[in-house]
Amino acid sequence: MTADELQSLIEEAAYHHAVGEPDAAVLRLERATAAAPGSFEAWHALAEVLFSQRRLDEALRAGERAHALNPADLFINTTLSRIWMERGDKAKAEHFGAQAKIQGWREQLKGSP
Repeated sequence: MTADELQSLIEEAAYHHAVGEPDAAVLRLERATAAAPGSFEAWHALAEVLFSQRRLDEALRAGERAHALNPADLFINTTLSRIWMERGDKAKAEHFGAQAKIQGWREQLKGSP
């Protein structure tokens, strides 16, 4: 799968998710992650779609795969925080929430004169 094909698949999934077709979104994202297991974007999108469906165990697995690929990403840390909060593990939710804040501060500092 080329990078353009992967990006198109992720965009199609985002469209299906936005119009209320989460199963179609999941199918596309599962194809994307199978074809490109190193795609942070595909894993993160899959985590978000599964989370929106309250498929928390699957969302956590996808989120952890994305986090392994890019642990410094603010948004995946936020996603994992939300998943852990829904699963009832406040300590883990707070850990990932703190990581997201740290990444946010780093981004702000990069933009400072």
